[in-house]
Amino acid sequence: MKRDLMEILCCPVCKGDLELKVDVEKDEILEGSLFCKACNHRYEIKDGIPDLLPPDFK
Repeated sequence: MKRDLMEILCCPVCKGDLELKVDVEKDEILEGSLFCKACNHRYEIKDGIPDLLPPDFK
């Protein structure tokens, strides 16, 4: 996932801002998570792909 994506990403549940936590980064973010402070949902980033499915769909 490229950092530029943070400008357009929002929480799929409440449309709130997402906070980025990076665990592994090379040319782009490979592992980490996105956290919504508004509704307390966390979305994992694995192999550079953010999993933005709402919790009800997992």
